[in-house]
Amino acid sequence: MADILTPTLGESVSEATIAKWSKKVGDAVRKDETLVELETDKVSLEVVSPTDGTLGAIHFAEGDTVTPGAILGAVTEGAAATGPANAAPAPVAAAPTPAPAAAAPSGGSANTGSAAFKAPAADAALSPSVQRIVTENNLDASAIAPTGPKGNITKGDALAAAAKPAAGIATSAPARATAPAPAPAVAVAPRADQPREERVKMTRLRQTIARRLKESQNTAAQLTTFNEVDMTTVMALRTQYKDAFEKAHGVKLGFMSFFTRAVVAALKEIPAVNAEIDGTDIIYKNHYDIGVAVGTEKGLVVPVLRDADTLSLAGIEKGIAALGKAARDGDLTLDQLQGGTFTITNGGTYGSLMSTPILNAPQSGILGMHNIVQRPMAVNGQVEIRPMMYLALSYDHRIVDGKEAVTFLVRIKQLLEDPARALLDL
Repeated sequence: MADILTPTLGESVSEATIAKWSKKVGDAVRKDETLVELETDKVSLEVVSPTDGTLGAIHFAEGDTVTPGAILGAVTEGAAATGPANAAPAPVAAAPTPAPAAAAPSGGSANTGSAAFKAPAADAALSPSVQRIVTENNLDASAIAPTGPKGNITKGDALAAAAKPAAGIATSAPARATAPAPAPAVAVAPRADQPREERVKMTRLRQTIARRLKESQNTAAQLTTFNEVDMTTVMALRTQYKDAFEKAHGVKLGFMSFFTRAVVAALKEIPAVNAEIDGTDIIYKNHYDIGVAVGTEKGLVVPVLRDADTLSLAGIEKGIAALGKAARDGDLTLDQLQGGTFTITNGGTYGSLMSTPILNAPQSGILGMHNIVQRPMAVNGQVEIRPMMYLALSYDHRIVDGKEAVTFLVRIKQLLEDPARALLDL
């Protein structure tokens, strides 16, 4: 039988959730055919069959958490229809796993089953969520009975241990018996559902979005400054050249290319907005990788347009179009979601008039674009109707001063209202 392995999930991604099995035990499969879809904190990954044959075993059910290298199941090579006979071993293969892990502290060999993933429980690396519970509740990880499929401690194991503080620490430290009493995880129990309500489990992506946004608010000293830009000139250029532009480059001329070029020029003048804080150091980025927020059915993702300073308007439009399509189709790679230095988000596509965007940590700045609205404006002493857009720059006040933030936003306004400045380096 050929094992189905969890692939490498990418930098800083330590676990994934089984989102969906495309096949059942006993189904015929072909080499490179998708068998299971994994959902990580950032993207969805498809795991394919390593060979032709039948799906002989499934070791993890939908909703289970797995780590890189874990054996998800197995494919019986050839066309033998032995699937039903192999259906039973799937749960059996997982059931004996805790026993070797429990015996591991004695130093014996825990090599029954999947030997590569039977590290002793006391030495096994804890997942971030488990480590957090263990630390907050002052638990002894070696005393927690693991029930994970690889002899690992699951979040449920840690929560159960936290709920029984007396049994875990009374004999060794009676004075501390009240320390784990708060047991925050136990206190946050799901409330009872009410009539006409529906409970739906958050996807891993949505959980990650929620966690990162809250961490961003808790970490950075966020402040937002506003300005407005007259879009008359940009809109006139777009109207005049959009047909010729599309014919020449095979892509439509939108507003994002103008904004991206203006942002890059402003970042070069105000480098603090393109930097990040690392401990007590400031890291200045001498490259301009612009994140572009894209709304998808699964949630908001921010793919990165690399080296935007080297791209023409056509190159920017093509790059953004390709990233947007990949995001909506679920085809983004981890590399396309990492390493951005600054982010642009366009709430105007949904009709937003004004907002205060949250930083995409660890970046120090994010530009919010909004809806273009015809408004009366005073121009040379006369009232004229102009297409106006509010701009919002949220920034980390720990590294970016108010003067720099305002100057940055004013520079973008100047370059959009008078694009010739960019051509003349003014």
